[in-house]
Amino acid sequence: MTRLRRLRRRAPVLVVVSAVVLAAVAACAVGRELLAPHALDQDIYLGVVGAGADGHLFGTDQLGRDILQLSLAGARSALAGPIVVALGSMVIGFLLGTFAGYRGGVVDMLAGRYADLLLALPPVLLAIVVAGLVGRGYWVTVAVLVVLFSPSDLRLVRGAVMEQTPRPYIESARLLGIRPMRIMFRHVAPNIVPIVVANLLLNVAFALVALSSLSYLGLGVPPGAPDWGRQLADGRELLGDNPLAAVVPGVLIILTATAVNLLGDWLSELLDRRVVAK
Repeated sequence: MTRLRRLRRRAPVLVVVSAVVLAAVAACAVGRELLAPHALDQDIYLGVVGAGADGHLFGTDQLGRDILQLSLAGARSALAGPIVVALGSMVIGFLLGTFAGYRGGVVDMLAGRYADLLLALPPVLLAIVVAGLVGRGYWVTVAVLVVLFSPSDLRLVRGAVMEQTPRPYIESARLLGIRPMRIMFRHVAPNIVPIVVANLLLNVAFALVALSSLSYLGLGVPPGAPDWGRQLADGRELLGDNPLAAVVPGVLIILTATAVNLLGDWLSELLDRRVVAK
């Protein structure tokens, strides 16, 4: 009973529900071939049918594809791209932000100009332009978002490092002759983990919405590919015949993004308490 109470205190109901949602989405992404083997099967003669018709729980789209299986298969692109964007941008932001916050001077000035330049550019518009010039590839769009998301990570990490640098334990490490690289990544970095984790998961949610928006506009994934943003774009024409074709992917985007945010906030608070306890 005591362990159960501790678990409830550590993980509120919303966090548990969020973890279950993300676990289900991850299972769909990993086991796509098993859970949705017929996601891309087309039945032109069947066409659009409503929920429950002909054995299709959520109906079909204009190509006769099952909405449920198509949505399950779309979980892979919904997770893979955003995770890569969040991790890639955080690696760039963490490295540049740590050096800029600890070293200062010219390094800080150059990192600041890099962040100011990218923050001045509209992300979606720039992604559209780059995708139009290079090609409408999903991973091209992901690479563009990695670069565009990095300035916010850089500024966040830089501020956190600058807050840690004047503290006594850093001064003690310097007096002991510990190398700057070791101080930055062995002593400073663990103390900014809560901020990094929270922002990392927040970026996953933002990247999910951004990639879905670009897919909705016809960029990123190719036509016909299982993707929630693409489904949302295709389903807008079927609102009269089968509204679930647009409702299901839209709800999945909202649920997944919300679950990531809630879990990120909880993990950040949990890690922050542990850091303070130390």
